Amino acid sequence: MISVDPADFVAALPGGGRLLGLDVGTTAIGTALCDAGWMIASPATLITRGKWGADKATLEKLIAQQSVKGLVVGLPLNLDGSDSPRTQSVRAFAKNLAALEMPIFLWDERWSTAAVERQMIAADMSRKKRAATIDNAAAAYILQGAIDRLTR
Repeated sequence: MISVDPADFVAALPGGGRLLGLDVGTTAIGTALCDAGWMIASPATLITRGKWGADKATLEKLIAQQSVKGLVVGLPLNLDGSDSPRTQSVRAFAKNLAALEMPIFLWDERWSTAAVERQMIAADMSRKKRAATIDNAAAAYILQGAIDRLTR
């Protein structure tokens, strides 16, 4: 089940459980995990994109290791809320994730990377360190926004 409706996603997970947040890029997938009570999201493992089979196997391993019950995928909408070619690519990625047979929630992530980068710059983080951590930090930002919405 792929949903953009928070109520539908919550209904698909009546017992809660850990969620895996994904910031899907063209060369990497940033990941983040939250606790089973949906309180705090934390950056996890950066996945370097390859062929779909390799990406799927890496995600399946992470899902199994962390007992993940649902996925939150950042959806990069245009500023006006419309789809872009990038949005269509992420929707296709989410459709491929449906093979994992777990609830998938598409969450608007228009400003996630920019917000995270501003925070990193404010913390005086070097460009090199920002580049190495921004995808996972953006995934955590996406996941935290989603769980804040799901739990209100």
